[in-house]
Amino acid sequence: MAHQSNLIADNIEQYLLEHENKDLLRFITCGSVDDGKSTLIGRLLHDSKMIYEDQLAAITQASKTSGTTGDQVDLALLVDGLQSEREQGITIDVAYRFFSTDKRKFIIADTPGHEQYTRNMATGASTASLAVILIDARYGVQTQTRRHSYIADLLGIQHLVIAVNKMDLVDFSEARFNEIVAEYQAFAGNLNAPDIRFVPLSALTGDNVVNASEQMDWFDGEPLLSLLETVEVAHDSNLTDLRLPVQYVNRPNLDFRGYCGTLAAGVLRPGHPVKALPSNKTSKVERIVTFDGDLDAAYPGQAITVTLEDEIDISRGDWLVGVDDEVPMSNAFEADIVWMHETALEPGRPYDLKLATRDLTGQVSQIDYQVDVNSLEHKPAERLELNAIGRCQVELTTEVPVDDYRRSPGTGSFIVVDRLTNVTVGAGMIRGTSKGSGQVKGEVDWQAFEVELNALVRKYFPHWEAKDVSQLLGR
Repeated sequence: MAHQSNLIADNIEQYLLEHENKDLLRFITCGSVDDGKSTLIGRLLHDSKMIYEDQLAAITQASKTSGTTGDQVDLALLVDGLQSEREQGITIDVAYRFFSTDKRKFIIADTPGHEQYTRNMATGASTASLAVILIDARYGVQTQTRRHSYIADLLGIQHLVIAVNKMDLVDFSEARFNEIVAEYQAFAGNLNAPDIRFVPLSALTGDNVVNASEQMDWFDGEPLLSLLETVEVAHDSNLTDLRLPVQYVNRPNLDFRGYCGTLAAGVLRPGHPVKALPSNKTSKVERIVTFDGDLDAAYPGQAITVTLEDEIDISRGDWLVGVDDEVPMSNAFEADIVWMHETALEPGRPYDLKLATRDLTGQVSQIDYQVDVNSLEHKPAERLELNAIGRCQVELTTEVPVDDYRRSPGTGSFIVVDRLTNVTVGAGMIRGTSKGSGQVKGEVDWQAFEVELNALVRKYFPHWEAKDVSQLLGR
């Protein structure tokens, strides 16, 4: 729902034009369980007049059977829509809400606080520019607070808002707020996020959410909504290095050949000299085509179709980069991996990887260390269990361009897919190239193949024996 404006009745075309040109902020709410994430979003929508009357009536009725706030309307039900969420009073899946104000448009991702749903939190954080990390004023910094802060930082979120919630339950104490700020800052010294801000609030009563709190006149900062409206995120994108992973080659007729994709980094204009990877063939941009017409310039996040002055061989999975950009090619790199499946990550086991627009096959050759989210210490690990985070050495069967995630998230990230079930089991952030094991490109790893085949046979042909597999392989 959009914000209330007189232009809607007086000049709808002017309103739509203004609304279209406002910038968009994607942010998440995260933190430990029962810190009030869903209630905060509900209060934010309610106090900024973003709820329709029928929505308010529906959650008012639902509050009588599923609410957790007594006689008051449980605003958390606006985003906790699953029956299991309402029964337990928790968030399980990521819930997205859109709203806008006079200054900005927003997409909120409400993420779960339970440790077993950490993978859902990482999914919501992957597209966010800002994270609102809630802390219960009664309990201070918890394990999940640290975990979510580290994951947000790992995913390159540069703006963290630490919302100390439930201040009404500690009598709006300034001393308690300062204690929590000091406790969090001691932990945050190990994070890379350059912009960390603190706001005391009460989502239940609305203090410092949309309007400044009269109960906390000792706080001279902005309410949460004002902070969200003014935080500067336009310069977070990489506008220097050109990265366009090709998703589709558009060839509708003999006179047009376009390369479609979402611009991951850089600014692209007609006449820009580019280089295709991995072929290293060069050309210049002729046109930047969109459904609404040609563009004079394209920016990160825009879906575009590019035509070139020269006919060069480019396929899905190739990259268009600046002609002078030095992008290393390698079949091995190191990466931070967040593991998202009950079956642990095991070095040596083959997986499918999706890097930008390219499908690959590879394996984790070594786990350098696992991160302890409480202390951020590095500990040895032979495998990564569900929700674990570790620095790993990844090897592929072919060479690919390698980008550092913090430099270009769109081309420096990948997902790990189980080859048998086709389930996404992990997400990775590339940190640089590594030497690898020296396996010849294209050479078949027979040992890994046989392990994979044995697992497949045991699942679908339980009566087969090992000798049958050997005969199948001809070995």
